[in-house]
Amino acid sequence: MKLGVLVSDFRNMDDTLSRLKADKLGIILVSNGVYHAKVKEGGKQSPILEKSPHLYALAEDLQTRGFAETDIDSRVKAITYNDLVDLIFNEYEKVIWV
Repeated sequence: MKLGVLVSDFRNMDDTLSRLKADKLGIILVSNGVYHAKVKEGGKQSPILEKSPHLYALAEDLQTRGFAETDIDSRVKAITYNDLVDLIFNEYEKVIWV
């Protein structure tokens, strides 16, 4: 199964994401979830960035919080709303919001 996970909060989601099983796991950072792509706590990057090679952050939410696309971790791809719709309909069989 191909599973897309929308993460909208900047709390530790490591335990929740560890329990998800999928052949392809895509993590899409939206709202305050985009902080995972930028903010380091204790000098360490968010553990969410280690959960999947398919990492996305909504560009509009990055800009709203004062981040440029060049400010985020290189593993995270900034996407538009149009890209998000394409991911949901073309890349992932199921999508959940956590």
